[in-house]
Amino acid sequence: MSNMADLITIKSNEIIDPQAQMLVTFLEQMGLPSENIIADQGQRAIIGNNLGDLIASIPAEHRKDARYLSKFVIGAGVGLFDYSLNAVWNEVVLKLRNKAVMYGLDIFYDAAVGGSKAREFYSTEEHLSSLKDSVLLDTCRKLELISDTTYKKLKHILDMRNDNGISHPTTYSINAFELLGYLQNCVQDVLNENPTAAALQLQSFVANLKTLTGPLDPTAKASIEAKIAELPTHLCGNLIRTVFGLYVAPDTDPAVRKNITLFAPKLWTACDDDTKFKLGIVLEGYNVNLYKDKHALGAQFFEVVGGQVFRSPSERAIIIDGLITNLLNTHNAWDNFHHEPPVASELHSYVPDQTAVIEHQANRLFKVVMICRIGNGVAYNSGVSPGAKEFYDKILGVAGDKYAPHAMASLAHYEIKAQLGTERCRVHARDALQIVRTIVINQRIAECLDYLIARIATDASCVDSMEFRKLSADYIKWG
Repeated sequence: MSNMADLITIKSNEIIDPQAQMLVTFLEQMGLPSENIIADQGQRAIIGNNLGDLIASIPAEHRKDARYLSKFVIGAGVGLFDYSLNAVWNEVVLKLRNKAVMYGLDIFYDAAVGGSKAREFYSTEEHLSSLKDSVLLDTCRKLELISDTTYKKLKHILDMRNDNGISHPTTYSINAFELLGYLQNCVQDVLNENPTAAALQLQSFVANLKTLTGPLDPTAKASIEAKIAELPTHLCGNLIRTVFGLYVAPDTDPAVRKNITLFAPKLWTACDDDTKFKLGIVLEGYNVNLYKDKHALGAQFFEVVGGQVFRSPSERAIIIDGLITNLLNTHNAWDNFHHEPPVASELHSYVPDQTAVIEHQANRLFKVVMICRIGNGVAYNSGVSPGAKEFYDKILGVAGDKYAPHAMASLAHYEIKAQLGTERCRVHARDALQIVRTIVINQRIAECLDYLIARIATDASCVDSMEFRKLSADYIKWG
């Protein structure tokens, strides 16, 4: 091989330093790719003129152990911009993993891989390295560990790092201003970011909660609830996810779960609906992936906070269908007055308002509730379970324009017709229709209800009359 110095060629329009030119020439002599490997002198000059001010803006306490910055400077100085970007991105990944650890690995993995059978293989901090960078980034955004704006910036940087990395052939080269912008975004939005005072308080609270095996006294409970009321919505969302993860963890002390039940309803109320629905999806994931213990504890948590309406639609549909069947069987069984209230209460917890009613179940729901509300005609308690009556009235009270026709149509069902042979049942039927009438706005539906309310107590056949069927024909399909 000829002397390396003899191989150096400096073109008038490509002024680069001798060391860099030596490296390029050596690559050529070895038969290795040399194009778009080292940035030209002009691009490196831009880095040199601006990098000092950018680094000086970083606090000294963050600079002293910032090895990634040293690697960035060396790479940028030599002209290996993709190496510099990779060094910064690796530090971003480490920072995001630290956020995941601080947040709580169990709920983090639930969000990252909870919908797959691979979930069982993720439990420790070491397993974070098995997650793709894109999954890590997406999950941090999902759990609000980074803002949407930061996510978009980092997503772009990740795409550029992947598309222009050392292992990826490309004809595009990162320019100096882009590289400096990427560094600034990473440092300001992630690497130089300190947790807010509220976030630090939440971390301390969760850490203390995990070890508090004694009962939470009323004063402490009131203090926690007061703090919850002051938290912004997104931090309430972070906390409820963490608390839920702690509640369903198999190794959580039962006393800790008991303490959680004391303040969880207040925390749940402070969260937005989107967070609640997402936890419902997590709960369904436990069931789908056969985590029976976690699913049972999760269902218990939703019951404690009154969040049954936020369980996933598929789970709710199955549960509500089972409760309707259970209620009808209980109503027709021995000692029904005693056994109906808990079933009616649970059913109401799943349909507390009109939006919670699943449309394809509406007909059966209101028919069975009407059967139970009308009663069995006996003299004892006027034939209706006194403990369950309030829940029947609440369910009927949410029918409104959308579901009032189902309640009226149920009166033509053979099982209810048999009940209406008794005067007590007819009176209850009238009372039930009056409850349905309370929030009806549609004038034709209101007219139909008024027709039945005026007649049902004395004439059970009014629902079969041609006059009523003609009046209600646009809302009830008569066979």
